[in-house]
Amino acid sequence: MRLSPSNLGGIFDVDKNQKRLEEIEIAMQDPSVWNDPKQMQSINQEKSLLEKSVLDWEKLNSKVEDAIVLLEMAKDANDEDSFLEVKSEIKKISELHESLELKSFLSGEADSLGSYISINSGAGGTEACDWAGMLLRMYTRYAEKNGFKVEVISMTAADEAGIKSATLSISGPFAYGYLKAESGVHRLVRISPFDSNARRHTSFASVFAWPEVDDSIEIEVKEEDIRVDTYRASGAGGQHVNTTDSAVRITHEPTGVVVQCQNQRSQHANKDKALKMLKAALYEKEIERRNQEKDQLNSEKKANEWGSQIRSYVLHPYQMVKDHRTNHEISRPDNVLDGDLSSLIETYLKYSKTDGAN
Repeated sequence: MRLSPSNLGGIFDVDKNQKRLEEIEIAMQDPSVWNDPKQMQSINQEKSLLEKSVLDWEKLNSKVEDAIVLLEMAKDANDEDSFLEVKSEIKKISELHESLELKSFLSGEADSLGSYISINSGAGGTEACDWAGMLLRMYTRYAEKNGFKVEVISMTAADEAGIKSATLSISGPFAYGYLKAESGVHRLVRISPFDSNARRHTSFASVFAWPEVDDSIEIEVKEEDIRVDTYRASGAGGQHVNTTDSAVRITHEPTGVVVQCQNQRSQHANKDKALKMLKAALYEKEIERRNQEKDQLNSEKKANEWGSQIRSYVLHPYQMVKDHRTNHEISRPDNVLDGDLSSLIETYLKYSKTDGAN
């Protein structure tokens, strides 16, 4: 017995993937493709993702076939140990199925790309800045735990604690597909470590994720449409960064999109990186425009105030993290703040597909 897409609710179009792989193999025989580095990079990336998808599907099929054989042997021998082994294999098959099902939800045009993620402190003064710093650590830990490469692109430190804002680059397959679930306002409730009276405080910070496009995606940015400002970096980066106006901020005036970069060693390098970020942000806007009815990424960028949050992190008087879009709750906020976001993200991805939230 072999599985088909219909056996698993149509989670993968395997025939389509295999057909596309055949088309890619033919395309790669064209000498003009080899002479175009951007096109070759794009083709290789798509080929790698498709091959992984087909391999995962074959692995699942193989496990199912082996389990059926083992079950038949257990029935013939009426062997309790063999039945227990079958039960263990079924659990592994179920876990693999869930993993593949989750990947099937990442079918958006930009889902397979890396991601930029920005964090901005909201209402709450020092409390909010400290909270934004905690979120910066949370996403850094999430990236590290999931094998993504993480880089701080820009950061503005707060006067007393935490950060006013920061932008991360998180690179790896499907990083954006997962992290798009984080866009919105995040609310923290806790006993303030900055309040001598140990009162409970509520703080807010906004998070926004957008895809990190590669050089194969062409986005036109006209010189007359951008304003480039330089300034002295205020975050980490060494003496050279902190004592020269090497940091770059670019404003795309037709759309109001603002990006900034300060982690490179020269103003020129920072400008190049900021332009790449700007193109990525404009690409994300184009995706939104073409999928306006289904995509709510931009509408989730709400004011940093009470009532607009997508998720609450409560440390006092009880301990809980709750996603207000899915009502999914976790009783160990310390694990979440240490980067364990998987169940929150997975629940949101399933919700966004089944309930049309995305």
